[in-house]
Amino acid sequence: MAIPGPDGSTVQPIVLGGQSTYARLVSFVAGDVLSDSRYLAPEIVAALGDLAARTSRALTGLAGQVPTRSLQWDLRNAAEVVTRLADFVTVPGGREAVLAAARTAARALAPYAGSLPLQVIHGDLTDDNVIAAVDDDGRRRPVGVIDFGDLAESWSIAELAVTCTSLLAHSPDPATMLPAIVAYDGIRPISDDELAALGPLVVLRAAALAVSGQQQAQVDPTNHYATENLAREWAIFERATSVPLEVLTELIRASVRPRREHRTAHGSALLWIDQPVVPTALDLSATSPELHDGYFLVDDAEATAAAAAIKRDGSAAVSVPYVQPRLTRTGLNSFEAPASIGLGVEVFAGQDLELRAPWSGVAARYDDAVALKSPEGLTLWLSGATASVEGAVDTGDILGRLAAHDSLRVQVSDLDSRPPFFVSASLAAAWGESCPDPTGLIDPAAVRTAPTGAEELLDRRDRAFAPVQEHYFRQPPQIERGWRSHLFDTDGRSYLDMVNNVSILGHGHPRLAAAIERQWRLLNTNSRFHYGAVVEFSERLAALLPEPLDTVFLVNSGTEAVDLALRLAWANTGRRDIVSVREAYHGWSDATDAVSTSVADNPNALESRPSWAHTVAAPNAYRGQYRGADAYRYAEDAVAAVNNLTAQGHPPAAFLSESFYGNAGGMALPDGYLPTVYAAVRRAGGLCIADEVQVGYGRLGHHFWGFEQQNAVPDIVTVAKAMGNGHPLGAVITTAAIAAGYRSQGYFFSSAGGSPVSCVAGTVVLDVLRDEQLQENARVVGGHLRTRLLELAERHPIIGAVHGMGLYVGVELVRDRTTLEPATAETAAICERMRELGVIMQPTSDRLCVLKIKPPLGIGTADADFFADALDRVLTEGW
Repeated sequence: MAIPGPDGSTVQPIVLGGQSTYARLVSFVAGDVLSDSRYLAPEIVAALGDLAARTSRALTGLAGQVPTRSLQWDLRNAAEVVTRLADFVTVPGGREAVLAAARTAARALAPYAGSLPLQVIHGDLTDDNVIAAVDDDGRRRPVGVIDFGDLAESWSIAELAVTCTSLLAHSPDPATMLPAIVAYDGIRPISDDELAALGPLVVLRAAALAVSGQQQAQVDPTNHYATENLAREWAIFERATSVPLEVLTELIRASVRPRREHRTAHGSALLWIDQPVVPTALDLSATSPELHDGYFLVDDAEATAAAAAIKRDGSAAVSVPYVQPRLTRTGLNSFEAPASIGLGVEVFAGQDLELRAPWSGVAARYDDAVALKSPEGLTLWLSGATASVEGAVDTGDILGRLAAHDSLRVQVSDLDSRPPFFVSASLAAAWGESCPDPTGLIDPAAVRTAPTGAEELLDRRDRAFAPVQEHYFRQPPQIERGWRSHLFDTDGRSYLDMVNNVSILGHGHPRLAAAIERQWRLLNTNSRFHYGAVVEFSERLAALLPEPLDTVFLVNSGTEAVDLALRLAWANTGRRDIVSVREAYHGWSDATDAVSTSVADNPNALESRPSWAHTVAAPNAYRGQYRGADAYRYAEDAVAAVNNLTAQGHPPAAFLSESFYGNAGGMALPDGYLPTVYAAVRRAGGLCIADEVQVGYGRLGHHFWGFEQQNAVPDIVTVAKAMGNGHPLGAVITTAAIAAGYRSQGYFFSSAGGSPVSCVAGTVVLDVLRDEQLQENARVVGGHLRTRLLELAERHPIIGAVHGMGLYVGVELVRDRTTLEPATAETAAICERMRELGVIMQPTSDRLCVLKIKPPLGIGTADADFFADALDRVLTEGW
């Protein structure tokens, strides 16, 4: 038979030894196998599921054209394969594990096996047999399939099962598979029976893979492919069986079907002191007032919080609600999400309590628990109690006792084995299907209200809060608490905050919170009233500036500060023209937007400037027109621009620039740049404005103000962000004469600028900066971080440069170190992956290819190391 090729020509049968042989025509697809990727992003997992579905749909056209054959890898034979090959397993306990897993999966599969649709399938559509090519964002995306050697008729859903099983090689979390399942279902809808079968098939595939690899390695020790894959295949099996099959099945089902109503357990009262005891609720969530000031990180925080609540409320007991994510279970600087969700109710006793059987059944004692199994198959687990009975019990019989000041974990399950009490958020809902809510045994009148999920809240945000006010990340976590250098979401996951330069002291600083609360209770009004706070803060702020800068205006934000600075320049010079530096952002008001030329913030910034707004080149010594030793020429060009404007009859009212090039990625200006340009502007009769909104307040470590690094003194300084540590506060500091010049415009007033609360906030920020030596910490930790990042640059070519000083740092990512092509898409993807690993990071610069590193100034070397380690892992494993 002639085989047609892509161009219409044919390949004739090959004759060897007088006999025709089979010939296979293979098209070439550029790329590498997907298994070469150590990490697969959710988008890539979804793309793999999409590919599996399209392959499955395409192969339906081969019905009746593929010879019937029995293959070891046909999942209809998997249970038998495991039984036959289990003796080859050399892993301690492995033989028993694979046999038990296969038997359990086969039993779960049996009710559906006869109804599962059959078709021709690829049968081995794994990451090893999928070709991937590097996309624009540096991720390797599936583009083709190879190795159709296992093509045969089998269950259609087996195609997806094989694909999902291979994904477990890339992550220990079974939830990793879900984007593939969702994508597959969107193209080739999965029936209810197939959903029920998919989990068992994943386990059978994993078990068959493990035993087959062990057998091949023993039969043929020279088979390096088999021996090198043993650890990988066994890891896949362990991950497939890391949760009970019932949990895996529910995890899969719920990814494409609506969540079921949560299950509840009912019975008579469990807790007694002569009469039923109903504990009051103890809140250990991310928003709990019991956990302020980092209390959730203290040893025994839960027991201590419970004791305090019992004393305050006079309760016999308190209890932590079912599946409440506990912030007390968080961990700082961890790549993994914590097991923070309790699959039961935990009771803390204030008095001795009796535990009575909520139903009749059979009780058994364990080292740390008593279990009561009901005739319906539910088991009540009581952990922490002193058990007193075994055997048959009736409703109301005493099961044991809970001593005062001890805790009891109450859990109900229909599983054959004892479930864990705490699980991660990704698996909690699936576990909940097998571990019903036991609240009804403790408080029969309780009504459980499902909390609003992060996705639902995001939908509400988009409906009520103008979406042009963007949020970080594609699927943002719901952040509800901050403490020092970390943020915490509602699942109890911690994130190292490496980007929030507003919170210079860190989050939730107790000294600042107490001072603001105290002042709120006293007075908050506007600065036209006479009170001490505005005087003290203005004096403190002015004292931080060199002479002759001694006069302060207080406003609400950086935008207001820069806007006012421009108005001061216009009022004092009688001119309108302003010179600013390109690729900078100064605010969103009409005036500040006009002088902001960052196309990342406003794509039309360069085209929409009014005639009075003039720009000079960004003094970027890394990728600009002048680089390295030639960077001094930026100042010469800026001087020439000022002189040219003056010669044309448009002498500038002011020159405005960031004193350390923040929006471009934390880049120092070329040496001598500001003194040279300032001199030219002053010769022309203009004023010099230093925008310190991002860099001021000690972030550079070596200097309190950015302009100090340049040995320059501006005429007007604008500052905000760090001033209030998140409280809306900004300032303009200038000379008394320049301030007086505003009188020609009338008078200045800001409703909340200079309010008592704002002034107290600003004063306490300065106190803490001084008392906690945060500028010095920025110097020391920033130097350590820079060393770590420079070491990473030696090993990862995507790092083109490390900019900055102190804790004002930018890591510029490029596709090519010669052409400096910005790695824009890669930077966005890297930030998404960093969030998954517990680090908050965002891009900056007009090219959005710079990692913006501006954390609270109190971070320690351990935090800096965690960030560097996370970045190293992402750049090594992929994103």
